[in-house]
Amino acid sequence: MTGDTVKAKNGAMVAYEGEMTFKKKSGGGEGLRGMVTRRLTGEQMAVMEVKGQGTCYFADRAREINLVSLHGEKLCVESGNLLCTDGGLRTGTTFTGLRGSAQGNGLFTTTVEGTGQAAILSDGTAIVLRVNPQTPLQVDPGAYIAHTGNLQQHFQTGVNFRALIGESGGESFQIRFEGEGLVYVQPSERTTVGGDL
Repeated sequence: MTGDTVKAKNGAMVAYEGEMTFKKKSGGGEGLRGMVTRRLTGEQMAVMEVKGQGTCYFADRAREINLVSLHGEKLCVESGNLLCTDGGLRTGTTFTGLRGSAQGNGLFTTTVEGTGQAAILSDGTAIVLRVNPQTPLQVDPGAYIAHTGNLQQHFQTGVNFRALIGESGGESFQIRFEGEGLVYVQPSERTTVGGDL
């Protein structure tokens, strides 16, 4: 860092060299309005602002860190998977509908917009999958961590008679992505509502 600012998950700093200041930010770094929005949506995110000269190292429970470069796009990411962003990137929340509830994360997710880099976390190295109009993508809700681009999401269920009598393959719910963009998934599944069926 050369005098610039980074917004990071509260408590994620593991070491630094140089002169740094750390300041807790309310509402996921979005001020009072962000704090109210996040409280109403249930998409909680404790953030600190790091500023200074030198090198700052961030980590979270030895999870893999994946850098996503944004050039005016929007990144949708589960708040638990967002480690840090360049200070100039704007964060907010967006409605996800049933996809969020199937993951056990609620009906909203975090957005990051602008030009800069965001670091997202995954259990294992994230797999980046391209979606285009010819090749839609189905993702297990427990493996999804983020996406960018012009994508539409649909929550779909494979619940049928075989699932009800216990003979299904265990993949009852998926998120279907259509359009143009990138989807980030992890090679590990969170426990979700969908995973319990």
